[in-house]
Amino acid sequence: MALGVAVAAPPLAVAEADQSETLWAGQAVPRSCFAKPLGNAPGVDSVKTTAPVTGLVRVRLTGPGDWDVAVFDKKTGAVVAASAGLRTNEVADGYVTKDQELVVQGCRYGGNARTAQLRIGWTEVQDTQAAQRMQVVDVDTPTRADKRRLQALGVDLTEGGGEKSLQVLLHGPEDERKLREAGFTWKVRIPDLKKHVEANARADQRYAQRVARSLLPSGRTSYRHLYEYEYEIKELARRYPTLARPFILPRQSVEGRDIHGIEIAVDARHIHDGKPVFLNMGVHHAREWPSGEHAMEWAYELLTGYGKDARITSLVRATRNVVIPVVNPDGFTISREAPAKGDFSVFDYEMKRKNCQAADSPPDMRVGVCADNPAGRLRGVDLNRNYPGFWGGPGASANWRSDTFRGSAPGSEPEVRAVREFISQRQVTTLITNHTYSNLILRPPGVYDARPPLDEPTYAALGQRMADHNGYTSEPSWKLYDTTGSTEDWSFWNTGGFGFTFEIGPSSFHPPFETGVVAEYAGLPPAAGAGKGGNRAAYLEMLQATADPAYHAVITGTAPEGWKLRVHKEFATPTSPVLDSSGKAGEPIMYEDVLDSSYIAPGGEFAFHVNPSTRPYVAGRYGRDPVAPPSPPYAFENPPGQPAENTGDPLSGPHEEVPFTVEGPPRADNAKVTVHIEWNSPDTDWDLYIVDADGTIVAQSATGGTREENAVLADPAPGQYKAVIVNYDQVDGQPFDDWTGGKVTFENPKPTTTGVKEAWTFTCERPNGKIASVRSVIVDRGRTVDLGDACRQPGKRPRR
Repeated sequence: MALGVAVAAPPLAVAEADQSETLWAGQAVPRSCFAKPLGNAPGVDSVKTTAPVTGLVRVRLTGPGDWDVAVFDKKTGAVVAASAGLRTNEVADGYVTKDQELVVQGCRYGGNARTAQLRIGWTEVQDTQAAQRMQVVDVDTPTRADKRRLQALGVDLTEGGGEKSLQVLLHGPEDERKLREAGFTWKVRIPDLKKHVEANARADQRYAQRVARSLLPSGRTSYRHLYEYEYEIKELARRYPTLARPFILPRQSVEGRDIHGIEIAVDARHIHDGKPVFLNMGVHHAREWPSGEHAMEWAYELLTGYGKDARITSLVRATRNVVIPVVNPDGFTISREAPAKGDFSVFDYEMKRKNCQAADSPPDMRVGVCADNPAGRLRGVDLNRNYPGFWGGPGASANWRSDTFRGSAPGSEPEVRAVREFISQRQVTTLITNHTYSNLILRPPGVYDARPPLDEPTYAALGQRMADHNGYTSEPSWKLYDTTGSTEDWSFWNTGGFGFTFEIGPSSFHPPFETGVVAEYAGLPPAAGAGKGGNRAAYLEMLQATADPAYHAVITGTAPEGWKLRVHKEFATPTSPVLDSSGKAGEPIMYEDVLDSSYIAPGGEFAFHVNPSTRPYVAGRYGRDPVAPPSPPYAFENPPGQPAENTGDPLSGPHEEVPFTVEGPPRADNAKVTVHIEWNSPDTDWDLYIVDADGTIVAQSATGGTREENAVLADPAPGQYKAVIVNYDQVDGQPFDDWTGGKVTFENPKPTTTGVKEAWTFTCERPNGKIASVRSVIVDRGRTVDLGDACRQPGKRPRR
């Protein structure tokens, strides 16, 4: 159930043309449109309107040039919605009440267009719970039978609880009556959930009031809205016209928003200068607000530090830096603007993770807009499970309701296609995609069976150097849990550029700004990187690697000034065997990539920094030779009883334990140990942990939306271990879905293998577009190949 704004029945689609106007401004003035109502100021036109419903207002502004838009409450002047993109393709959403008087303000920021077309639409949303106070209570359930009785009452169970109690959301006196008549007793944990969430928001407000300027490069003291990201990208480019280039990715989001980025380099607009590229991204997942903040602060870091900080100046001169702070603008707007609830219910839109794709939902769930629909926050696709690399395998769900839903096909989502196309057209030699939370630096592979790349020693060392600054744990992604369809599991295996995921902070998707952004970025207490430099220093470490040719490859030679040098490659790659909703594996799907990037020769000698010509997917795998056979597999039984649900500490809360032994040489060489359990329904959620003799969790599998868990130990030390099995969630009102099929399997290490060598197709084109030469170029990571006269066809006389 939802608190505050709930879905209307039936939801109404936004009427895009409820009100249409033409705005006019005789001159352009580069300034904020959302800071305040500007009245009759130059470069501004406005329209007054009154909300006919309580719910959502959507304003679109279209046309040539660069216009921005903002919606204000007429009485208070408070901003209700805004959009400030790089062109006149503005989409602004906000919440309004019936009969609220509004001012819709259009501002001509730049360009020659004197007019823009304004459309205003409305969606009614019924506030069905406004009169109820919502509480979180711990209901006493000392036995499993009590828990079942509580489930049968139809009250709103959370995922919280313990061995002798379960947490329940009480939506008013009727829920209290149900508990009392059923003989339950309870203790109030949170007397007013809405006030609790508001208190967290006030903590952010107090910080912003107490601190005039934070230690962040921008000085920010609060989380940005989407329109602030957009506006700041424009303003940074205006303030640093030679160092910064704003741009829009080649595809729009599901709802038609532009995806914005900023590129930072000496002569930023000359994108074909052959320098290696570092791509820093945020907000694949809508509710992970710090991820965008860290990426945006990195842009400020480079621009404000250039010419003042010797290290930053040197690195900016040697590289190109691309920042895309919000990959998922639709979902982020909903999460950022939604009324705060904090209960993770279906209609807690602040906790939306996915994008706004509706096509994969059942027909009755496709109606309504993304911010108000029958499926609530659950509709959409997890963008970080939609990239083609290993798509369709474990660690992603085929269930459209799941938070890790992979989408209908590899790379199906426009936001993912936009990022893929950008990377495919540039030599992105290093990449960080920021997320929250867990204090981790993750690298490929996302699943153990993919095996580490030949680059594993270099890859792991780079991850550890970054972790030395932010205090995070650096490890392969599969060690957290299986993940397929993630950003770097496509980008690395198919382009060769080193990619990492940063899971920022120890807890919470968007914690208080002071701790989740300022402390984590700057390396201040209580962050794990306090005194070590934090994520700022980790990003600098990555930029140092970007500039270092040991981490990519270089093509050198000579070429006439203005001639275009191009590297090109086309290939097909299989996804994982595609798992269906029952967990059965089908055939992989072949997907195609086209990598094509260019360099405009400066005249004379050149250095074109590129990724290795052989993509890691076919280059081979890192390993070692076995020294003994593996241990034989064995099955284990489910212990008697049914553990209570446990969404807290897996070791101190309810769980089941199964001991097992890992033997070592000379009796066995066990490089991989897999503990497996399974159950009937993907809506049930069991989690699996492996604990060593010291009581430390050394492996886990806790994915959700599947019918099995497989926890993997890699190169474990011989000794005694325990499988800890946790009942994370059962389906309310359904029979208990217990786990079965427990088994432990052992595998030998696999030796290092090498695959085929691939080449770049290298072409040189004259300024008139005619091709002067074509050749194949094989170059490995850390190597340089010198082509001599690059525009002379091999075996031919030099060109004049």
